[in-house]
Amino acid sequence: MRESMSQVSLEVNVQDCFWLSEESETAPKQQKSPVDVFVEDLSSPISPQTWEQWFTQWFSMLNPNIPQVRSYELSLRLTDNTEIQQLNAQYRSLDVPTDVLAFATLEESCPQLPASEMFTSQSLYLGDLVISVETAARQAQQQGHPLKIELGWLAAHGLLHLLGWDHPDDRTLIQMLDQQAIMLQSVGLKVNKTMLENVNLVEYSRTPVVNQGRSV
Repeated sequence: MRESMSQVSLEVNVQDCFWLSEESETAPKQQKSPVDVFVEDLSSPISPQTWEQWFTQWFSMLNPNIPQVRSYELSLRLTDNTEIQQLNAQYRSLDVPTDVLAFATLEESCPQLPASEMFTSQSLYLGDLVISVETAARQAQQQGHPLKIELGWLAAHGLLHLLGWDHPDDRTLIQMLDQQAIMLQSVGLKVNKTMLENVNLVEYSRTPVVNQGRSV
């Protein structure tokens, strides 16, 4: 039986390239679109501390079958459609914006460390997640729930990819989405039943993990 992950730590490096860049703009802004207004409804960005609490909770409950070390790391980059479209074109040859990209560093068949080395090895880097806040806001509007829930939903989806989950067909995708709902509920984010019912399976099937390691 595998040991519990409850005694290990997970460090999340949050790179806010969306709200911070918005605050730094000094030029007069054009008339805001409905999505711009919806983004501003989130009175303040999700704090790095909250992100780390969420990811730590999810990581512990998933108890992934990966080498067990004392600490793990991942990066989360919050950005806009322009940057995520550039990354999507560079790494997936799709020159369009998307909601989330996952850049995993672990191989699919990752060997386990000997028990004697479990808690003596250096930190293990899991990979990078990139989320477009603009696309998340649009999808949140379409689903009729707060942006905070959509961001959590996309982050959970990306984390599953970093830990080896994938969705080559509708059956595995539905299993993955059900797991995301459990993950969100574990951190107090309520997922409406209609959220799962309205998921576009075709669109999700176009968002695979990118095995490239650090990307941003």
